[in-house]
Amino acid sequence: MRDPLARCMRLSETTGSRAGRPAPSQGATGTWRGKHDPPRRRAPRHTEEAITLSAITTTFRDLGILAETAEALEAVGIITPFPIQEMTLPVALAGCDVIGQAKTGTGKTLGFGLPLLETVTVPADVEAGRARPEQLTDAPQALVVVPTRELCQQVTNDLLTAGKVRNVRVLSIYGGRAYEPQVEALNRGVDVVVGTPGRLLDLAGQRKLDLSEVRCLVLDEADEMLDLGFLPDVEKIIERLPAKRQTMLFSATMPGQVIGLARRYMNQPTHISATAPDDDGATVANTTQHVFRAHSMDKPEMLARMLQAEGRGLVMVFCRTKRTAADVAEQLGRRGFAAAAVHGDLGQGAREQALRAFRNGKVDVLVCTDVAARGIDVDGVTHVINYQTPEDEKTYLHRIGRTGRAGATGIAVTLVDWDDIPRWQLINKALGLAFPDPVETYSTSAHLFEALRIPEGTRGTLPRAERTRAGLDAEEVEDLGGPGGRRRGGRESRPEPQRQARAPRQRRRTRGGATLAEGEGGAQAPAASAAADEPAVAVAAEGAAPAATEEHAGTPRTPRRRRRRTRGGQSAGAAGAEG
Repeated sequence: MRDPLARCMRLSETTGSRAGRPAPSQGATGTWRGKHDPPRRRAPRHTEEAITLSAITTTFRDLGILAETAEALEAVGIITPFPIQEMTLPVALAGCDVIGQAKTGTGKTLGFGLPLLETVTVPADVEAGRARPEQLTDAPQALVVVPTRELCQQVTNDLLTAGKVRNVRVLSIYGGRAYEPQVEALNRGVDVVVGTPGRLLDLAGQRKLDLSEVRCLVLDEADEMLDLGFLPDVEKIIERLPAKRQTMLFSATMPGQVIGLARRYMNQPTHISATAPDDDGATVANTTQHVFRAHSMDKPEMLARMLQAEGRGLVMVFCRTKRTAADVAEQLGRRGFAAAAVHGDLGQGAREQALRAFRNGKVDVLVCTDVAARGIDVDGVTHVINYQTPEDEKTYLHRIGRTGRAGATGIAVTLVDWDDIPRWQLINKALGLAFPDPVETYSTSAHLFEALRIPEGTRGTLPRAERTRAGLDAEEVEDLGGPGGRRRGGRESRPEPQRQARAPRQRRRTRGGATLAEGEGGAQAPAASAAADEPAVAVAAEGAAPAATEEHAGTPRTPRRRRRRTRGGQSAGAAGAEG
């Protein structure tokens, strides 16, 4: 079998000289690791510093991306690539199919995003002389398929940032929003489409989405699409694409079915697996992990005290069920914390409202299910707390991957209930962690305060002096343009229907079955007019006399006789009146 390292280097050398792109720096070769790579030789002590310095000074410009793209990245402080980016760019820029595998939070989005943006032809390329005017089109030229709506927004924002100088048009398409704005944006013309499988297949089936001009396809988090059952939809989308295209598949894990998908739809892909030299485990080394055995009834108190630890920034709390996530967010709100929930029972508007509030700092605790375990890249997340044990090791990796991203440090805490000990032991064994038997812990345990640096005397309620966040209500709910208007909590908030005032009921008095004429019976006519002017004076029960108003208080009234029913159906009072 060919050596993948030699193949990648050969591809970058042959295509780099032809396209004017330099070969990857020699300092980055230490991060190329594959199953069939030659054993890494330990460098002499006097050369280790030089190799490290060379790896640090490698920039995106050195990897051969367009100057406009490098300028857009430098404007937001992104200069030095991560290993997966440095290894992927030379191969992907050459037009080869790529399978990229790296730990979550190591920069996979730009690893496929930068080559994808360079396959797109925009007016800026025509002005710079890199393309001809007839190459311009309003149909999408690149497609990114992602499993969740939150990841769709995240990838769209990153691509918009990288393509800002070239003015690349990027559109996100996912469910929960109205069709009309997305169709209108497609009609105006887009260059890159990022979407979830269901909505993409729906619009393509209605011929609203033209996929005939797609030159580059990216499948991001393919293992998650497999778990969610999206793989058949992904295959239907791929069948609509041109046969001649570049395909890139990126994920943190590679199950067998994902590898089978790559073999069917990719052309001699290069499998790149990036790991740091000093990080051989499955988890990121910058994340400090703590595992405690906790009782379910004591978890809210433990969580409230952990949220008051020293140096705590933004926090994500993960739950297994939607009901638990909503209940935990409500309890934290009663304890004084600025918390918001994100789960599947919420409408799309409420989910995006909570995420915006979390990114903007109005809410510092986000309680969510695994729907937010992928694609949420928020600066300042210092703690991830697994309120409930995850289902498997992949879910655990993606949960704790929300902190310790892009070289930052983070803390991951897992609360294991007594019933979840067997599940946790399987996760611990699969990942090779050092917590086979978590220590029994309560909200008053001294080792909990010491491990998480919780100040002594901390209680389960946030002091009023520290309640400085604006809260979820300070973030407006976006109008998604649907027929039901804005949504909050999964239900449409429609205006209350206005009740029309009804005319008071007017009743006719009878005597012996015969209707009394006007003026007959004394007070009948004044009482009827008073009932029309004063609704409150209406007769409430049958047989009750109408109350007299102040205007007719002095009018004499004929006393009413009490009628008695007889067996023959004729009242005794009526018979007496006739006699």
